[in-house]
Amino acid sequence: MPTPETPVFESPDFLQQHIQSILDFYEPRVIGPEAGLRSCFLDNGDCFDPHSRQLVGSARYVVNYATAYRLYGQANHLEWAQRGLDYLTQVHRQDNGRYVWLLEKDAIVDDRVMAYGHAFVMLAAASCVRAGIDTALPTLHEVNDFMEHNFWDDSAGAYADERNASLEALDPYRGQNANMHMCEALLAAWQATGHKPFLDRAEQLAARFTFELAGQSDGQIWEHYDSNWQVDMQFNIDKPNDRYKPWGFQPGHQVEWSKLLLILNEERPDEKWLPKARDLYERAMSSGWDAEHGGLAYGVAPDGSFCAAEKYFWVQSEAFAAAWRLYTLTGEERFLDDYRRIWQWSWQHLVDHRYGAWFRVRNRDGSAIDDRKSPLGKTDYHTMGACWDVLSQPLPS
Repeated sequence: MPTPETPVFESPDFLQQHIQSILDFYEPRVIGPEAGLRSCFLDNGDCFDPHSRQLVGSARYVVNYATAYRLYGQANHLEWAQRGLDYLTQVHRQDNGRYVWLLEKDAIVDDRVMAYGHAFVMLAAASCVRAGIDTALPTLHEVNDFMEHNFWDDSAGAYADERNASLEALDPYRGQNANMHMCEALLAAWQATGHKPFLDRAEQLAARFTFELAGQSDGQIWEHYDSNWQVDMQFNIDKPNDRYKPWGFQPGHQVEWSKLLLILNEERPDEKWLPKARDLYERAMSSGWDAEHGGLAYGVAPDGSFCAAEKYFWVQSEAFAAAWRLYTLTGEERFLDDYRRIWQWSWQHLVDHRYGAWFRVRNRDGSAIDDRKSPLGKTDYHTMGACWDVLSQPLPS
């Protein structure tokens, strides 16, 4: 389908219309006769797996619809946020307080206990509280307590990653991704409740990963660590395209941390956050932007080469959100130029102008890889979230 005329990407009207177009793609499809909220959509919207429910996807739908209800007040969004929250707390949640990773027809398929997944449950609960769903408040505190008891390593100042179903065995792997999303969840919990320990912990994580641990890898954030929180350069070295634990520097995670630092600075100003956010963003754009084809690559090796040259939807959306925040804070036109060029590439290659929403991933040149727009875990939480974040930041005077 031909690409429509280029809009004014910073226009609030455009951003609101784009958010609505994404909601329109999912709204006829997420509700089926099964419990919870459906995922697994092809490009045309057909559901290729109506029965599977992954923890991250289940939680992200709640974030989407709770936020949409908070901002627009549509009754169906409130109903769907509550439906999704009920599925999280009544089906994903087990008697020992853990939330299982994967269900099929409500039966457990994968019972791993993942800090990454629980971070999204906490974000979902915080989003519900912000939307006025007070029944989510006990879940917010319960999940935070669960994370504190089962994953927090006080001596390391960070969360571990994975336990078994009985919660008795802790995997030696340590990673930044679960901690990044806990920082996000904690910031949302602070915004929802005003409970200062949430903001304190978010600040602690931000300093630990973007300053202290990044010092092991020349100021950038490496993905993987051993049980002593030393950089593990060998973990998944043969899997630079792994969906959740890829090898290499992730430009998308550098810019996502940049955005989180700027949100943290908004909540608790500190002169160190903006320079670090700028540095993470600029190095990600320098190393990850594809000068030949455009767009930010998925993975960059330590030698600066692309180890995974595919273009993922979430990487571009987190990048334009960070670029916009940097522009509104500094007034520097180069960040606005970045915002526009990231959007332009995405508009041409990742936004589905026929059926709506964003394609999950494209080849380096922007061509299609498959027709699975929204497999398990993808709910376009990144794309709508980035647009909402841009809308929350006024233009510089």
